[in-house]
Amino acid sequence: MSASYSQLVKPPALCPGDTIGIIAPASNLKQADLESGCQVLRRAGYRPYYSDSILDRDLYFAGSVDRRVRELEQMFGRDDVRAILCARGGYGANYLLTQLDLEKIKQNPKIFVGYSDITSLLAYLTDAAGLVTFHGPMAAKDWAHEDGVDLSSWQAAMSQFAPWDVPLNAEAKGLVDGEGQGLLYGGCLSILVASLGTPYQIKTAGKVLFLEDLAAKPYQIDRMLMQLRLGGHLEHVRGLIFGEMVDCTQSPNQGYSLQEVITRIIGDLGIPVAYGVRSGHVTSGNITLPFGVQSSLAVRDAKVSLRILESAVSP
Repeated sequence: MSASYSQLVKPPALCPGDTIGIIAPASNLKQADLESGCQVLRRAGYRPYYSDSILDRDLYFAGSVDRRVRELEQMFGRDDVRAILCARGGYGANYLLTQLDLEKIKQNPKIFVGYSDITSLLAYLTDAAGLVTFHGPMAAKDWAHEDGVDLSSWQAAMSQFAPWDVPLNAEAKGLVDGEGQGLLYGGCLSILVASLGTPYQIKTAGKVLFLEDLAAKPYQIDRMLMQLRLGGHLEHVRGLIFGEMVDCTQSPNQGYSLQEVITRIIGDLGIPVAYGVRSGHVTSGNITLPFGVQSSLAVRDAKVSLRILESAVSP
């Protein structure tokens, strides 16, 4: 079910005035958050569009699986929609994996953006449909809040500009020195680990792997990293980048850091390891990372450099 990475398709670039289709493939959302995000997107020069059914509810989902699949496929099929932006994550995107018509999606490649639970769709569209995808700010989350979006990385990822350096926040630091180059790939750690042993298992070989999560205790991070390692999924990784890891503590006075936990588990892999890159679950300034393009990670004396080596989009 994997696509050849030499044939990854880059979606057309996003320009001011373009229409962005907003979808809810996972949990239900609040209308006020959606409207706030749309206002900011309009101020940024885009035309947000969404269907009335986006506010549907079925238990904790944004409507039925059928509704969510239809919404996603229709957005890929619309000629006027240039990019697809998820409203939020939550839970439920994994229900779509067995239902999506990949041929419809491959025939209409478009920018697809999200994080958190949307990680399962990012990985699937990259691995099975052969599309470059984008780990970045969502409509009813980051776009809806002041300082929620890092605009410089958003604009670089959505344009043909290359190469470009990911604008790292001051908290980003190196844990293990080294240099590595490979396709950037990853997302929410717990969602990635949940794919193991399924037909939708992640493909990490040759990747610069980005991992982030929210409110997972250090021993849970430990357990998930050990599962990746014991399963051989870190053997051929070229570099590891961890996110901000918001609220990933056992207690305020736990006496050890998550960085120490991480380094103990993967510090001997012989690859560069960075920590604190603000993409996904973040406190502010969500950085957009294009998945499926060549990148280089360099860590030296706690300093980190992450460079995107090729454009993530086409003309």
